[in-house]
Amino acid sequence: MKLSLVDLSTVIPGQTRHQTLMNSIEVAQYIEKLGFERIWLAEHHGSASIAGRAPEILIAAIAAKTSTIRVGSGSVLLNHYSPFKVVETFCTLNELYPNRIDMGIGRATTGPVTDFALQQDRSKQFRSDSNQQILELTAWLDNSFPEDHPFAETRIHTIDSLPELYLLGSSPWSASAASQLGLRYVFAGFINQKGTSENINKYRSEFKPSGTPSGVETPDVKLSVHVVCADTEEEALRQTAPIRVMYRNLAKGVIDIPLPTPDDAVKELGGLPTTGEYVAGSGNPPRFIVGNVEQVHQQLTQLGKDLSLDEIIIQDMMTDHEARLRSYELLSEAFELK
Repeated sequence: MKLSLVDLSTVIPGQTRHQTLMNSIEVAQYIEKLGFERIWLAEHHGSASIAGRAPEILIAAIAAKTSTIRVGSGSVLLNHYSPFKVVETFCTLNELYPNRIDMGIGRATTGPVTDFALQQDRSKQFRSDSNQQILELTAWLDNSFPEDHPFAETRIHTIDSLPELYLLGSSPWSASAASQLGLRYVFAGFINQKGTSENINKYRSEFKPSGTPSGVETPDVKLSVHVVCADTEEEALRQTAPIRVMYRNLAKGVIDIPLPTPDDAVKELGGLPTTGEYVAGSGNPPRFIVGNVEQVHQQLTQLGKDLSLDEIIIQDMMTDHEARLRSYELLSEAFELK
């Protein structure tokens, strides 16, 4: 089993946003040594608790400080941007760091205010056509517009290799779009646990091989889940307390506040949080896969077996930097990444 990481650049209490971004670079260097396959950077806007809002910039910074690990976006929110600009940006990154750049594409609302702020034309509310956008993006990447298309006279000039394109999502639309276009697919199990097995199976069963540079000939699917590993189950649960507080606040409509330390979060929750375990054979992960190395290794291995996966992408949003590094070290040892 290969392991990768999607990093949100979570702001740690008592640290600046500058320190947070330096942590992301350190994490990338650390997991590269541990044998992780890739690190992706997320896009979140207007957040007090997350510093990762411009994955293209962090990709460049991290790729410059590493040498072998793949670096990409998890994901660029295409519904807010021009496909042409996104392709040019990622081709430039790939020209700087050939054969190491992943272009993870997704869609999401960032909230009514920031959605509007991201629009160039504010004369009316913009509604993106996701199907049209992904088709345009692949046409730019492949230089494959029909001769009578207005964009056909303009090409993307780049090197022989291209950034690897992944479609990321948590809905039937993303599974269908990725399968119909023959694209690599990543399902966000940390968002939609109950839909994991159904959508991964949908992608595989409806997959149409692609002979284009942006596509693949056979299904290529990965799963992203929330994982925290520690030396003891109790410590792992303590490390998940801040994200539990965040979700509890979100349920109350309380947003855009910093995440607490693990100890403060435990106090706020009134004790250590509890967690469920993966039910073998279900194909649907729990919201959090948490525990000591044996517990986490067993659950991830079974999940990968049930879904026929060869790579899992983890996220965690921990607010204890050293505990994060220890989690990755334990996972690397358990899965013998090196």
